[in-house]
Amino acid sequence: MDFSLKQLAASTLILASLSSVTLPAHANLTEQQSATILKTFNEAKVSDFRAFLGDLAKNDLSKTDDLRPAISAFLDNKSLTAEQQNEIHRLLGLYTRVKYGKAALETLRELVEIPTFRKDGVDQHDNPEFIKIAAKIKDLAESFGLNYRNIDNRVYEISLDGSGKDVVGIHAHADVVPVTPENWVLKDGTKLDPFKVTLIGDRMYGRGTEDDKNGIVVTLYAMKVIKEEKLPLARNFKLLVDTTEETTGDAIPYYFERNPTPEYNLALDGGYPVVIAEKGYGTVMAKFAKRKAEGKGAEITSMTGGLATNQIPSVSVVTLVTDKPADLAASLQKAGTEYAKRNGGDFEVNAKVDGKDVKLTVTGVSAHSSEPESGVNPVARMLDFIHSVDGKIAFKHNHITDAAHYAADNWGLDYKGGKLGVGFADDFMGPLTTSPTYVGMDDKTFKLAVNLRVPKGKSPEVLKSEIADKLAAWSKKNHVAVNFDYSIAEPMYRNPEGEWVKALLAVATENLGMKHEFGTSAGATSVHELPNGVQFGLARPEVKYTGHTDGEFKTVDQFLLDLQIVTEMMGRIGQLPKL
Repeated sequence: MDFSLKQLAASTLILASLSSVTLPAHANLTEQQSATILKTFNEAKVSDFRAFLGDLAKNDLSKTDDLRPAISAFLDNKSLTAEQQNEIHRLLGLYTRVKYGKAALETLRELVEIPTFRKDGVDQHDNPEFIKIAAKIKDLAESFGLNYRNIDNRVYEISLDGSGKDVVGIHAHADVVPVTPENWVLKDGTKLDPFKVTLIGDRMYGRGTEDDKNGIVVTLYAMKVIKEEKLPLARNFKLLVDTTEETTGDAIPYYFERNPTPEYNLALDGGYPVVIAEKGYGTVMAKFAKRKAEGKGAEITSMTGGLATNQIPSVSVVTLVTDKPADLAASLQKAGTEYAKRNGGDFEVNAKVDGKDVKLTVTGVSAHSSEPESGVNPVARMLDFIHSVDGKIAFKHNHITDAAHYAADNWGLDYKGGKLGVGFADDFMGPLTTSPTYVGMDDKTFKLAVNLRVPKGKSPEVLKSEIADKLAAWSKKNHVAVNFDYSIAEPMYRNPEGEWVKALLAVATENLGMKHEFGTSAGATSVHELPNGVQFGLARPEVKYTGHTDGEFKTVDQFLLDLQIVTEMMGRIGQLPKL
C-alpha cells in the first residue's frame, strides 16, 4: 500500500462520523443465516447461482426474515425492489465464496510464489518475475472469459463490460516490498519462506497475502462469477493491476497517459469500510558522505534497517570492528540492557562476538511505516542507543556515528515529530507521523530515510520549510555535513457523496458488523490523485495490518469474506441506476 511504501499499507483507520449517512436499502439477511448457508453448502453441492438459489428455497434456509420473495422474483425474471436486489447480491457473494473459495485460495498461493519485488538495476517492466505474473494473470482472466490487456508490462488491465458508459476502476498491485528472509521466524522458532504460503492455524503466511495479491485474486473471481452468470451490468469495471505501487509509482501515470481515466476508482489496498481520506506520503532522505573513521575505539562498519522507506523492520544490526571484541560485546550488552529497560522494555539489545567483529542487534516489532504506533522501531532505537553510549564506550567517529547523532537529536524515539518540533494533527486524519526506516550504504554514501505521513492542516511546502530550516540549523551547529532530499505529497480528502459510496459503506459495514462511518488512512494508495478515489478494504481497522512486516499473513476466513464482499459490491455497484 503506498507509492513507495504504498501505506498502506497498511492502514490504521480512525473511524469518525462526518455526518449522518443515509444508507440505501439493506440486504435483509442475518449473520446467523449467512453462517447457516456457508455451513450447509460446499463446492460439490453447487453448480450455478440459479440452482444455488433454488436449493436455498427448497431447504427453507431462506425463511429467516423471509428471503423467498426475492429469490422467487429473481428466478422468475421479475423486477426486484431495491431491497430484494441487495438480498440477491448478498447471496451472490455467499455463492462465490462457496463455489470458488478453494480455487481462489490456490490462485493466491500461486501468485505469492512469484517474488515480485524490486531488483536493483532492473526496471519492473523488464523484471522476469513481473513478466511471469503477467502471464499468470492473463491465463486466469482469459479462462474466466474476461478481456485482458498488458500495457507495456506496467499495468495489467482486466475488463468486465456492461451496457453503460461509466467505468469503475478497481485498483490492486502485483508488486510487494522486499524481505529479509532470516527475519521470517515465528516466536516458537518456526522458519517461514516468504514466497510460499504457509498455513498455520487459520493464518496464511507469505509476502503479498495481505498487500496486495489478495486484492487481485478476489476481484478476478468476482468478475468470473458475474460474467458466467450473465448478470446485467449498467456500467463497466476495469481491474487495474499496478506494478510499481510499492516503489516509484510511475506505472499508473504511464497507463493514464495512454488510456482514459475511470470516473470512479476504488483501491482494494487499504482499509474497511470506506476510506475517504489518506495522509500525504513523505520522505526526508539524509545522505552522509562516507569518511575515514577518526579517533580511538571501535569502528562501526555497517548497519541494516528497512529495505524500503515504507517498511519498519523487526531487526537492525550493526557490525563493529575492535581489537578487543569480548570486552566491547560485554560493555555493549550491559549498556543495551539498561537502555532497553529505560526506554520501555518492549525491545531487546544484544551484543555478541562474531569472529573478530562484534554484532550489535536491536530487535523490535516490524510494522508498516504508516502505522508506527503498531510496531517497535529498531532503526530508531539502534541509532539512539549508539548516540547515548558514544563517549561512554569509545567509538571512532565516521558517517554512521554522524547519522546516529543526527537521528537521536532530531527524531529520537518519538514518532510524531515532537523531537524536531514539527508535530501537528487533524481531528479526523490524526497526527503527523515520522519514522526512521530505510538504511542504505554504497561506496560513497550512507543513507537514512525518515518516512512521513502527513494529515491536512499544514501544507507540504510549509512542513518542508520547517523541517529543512531546523535540520540545516542542526547541521551547522554540529559541524556535520548532510545532504537532504525532501519529498512530501498533499493528503487526500474526498467529500463522501454519491449513491455508489453509500452502497460501498453499506456492503462493508453490514458484512463486517461495523459502524456506518467513513474512515481515514495513513497509507497512500494508487487512487490518491484519481477522481472519486476511495479505499474499500481489504484490511480490518481493529486488526493490526501485517503488510510490509516480517511474517505477513492473511487469515483464510478473512480472505474468503473479502471474496464474498467484493463480489457483492460489484453486483450492487454494477446495477445501481446512477452512481
